[in-house]
Amino acid sequence: MRTEISTAAAFVTRLLRAAGGIDEEQLRCFRECLQEALREHYKHHWFPLAPSKGSGYRCIRINHQMDPLIGKAAGMIGLSHEKLFQLLPSELTLWVDPFEVSYRIGEDGSICVLYESPQPGGKTTKPLESRTSCKEEWRIGRASPSKNYNMMTVSS
Repeated sequence: MRTEISTAAAFVTRLLRAAGGIDEEQLRCFRECLQEALREHYKHHWFPLAPSKGSGYRCIRINHQMDPLIGKAAGMIGLSHEKLFQLLPSELTLWVDPFEVSYRIGEDGSICVLYESPQPGGKTTKPLESRTSCKEEWRIGRASPSKNYNMMTVSS
């Protein structure tokens, strides 16, 4: 669970960093607060033997409403929901599941994998390096003025 949560928090933090206007100390605090909020939220909803169980509960969602866990972490560094809506994509879905973290920007965007590891029972997965279809998805689905986001990779 630690790697998946760290990957999700790093992703949201990097989106904020790319948008600009937040200093590194605030970003560090935001990331730590978000990780703690996710750990607490997922504590009794993490099922490595059945990774899809609880997926909806663990989903982080911005869809014209701010996800409460992101909002809570942002509040700890003095960012309002209004400011978050200016800095983050207006439509963002982030799935944090055992062995995989993936996201989608926009309702019709592609699902992009940030982290993936083998599941129990020897199931193998496609290497992340071979996934290139998501690079342009950063700009899809924004209601606010577009911002340039660079594709990021997360390694464990």
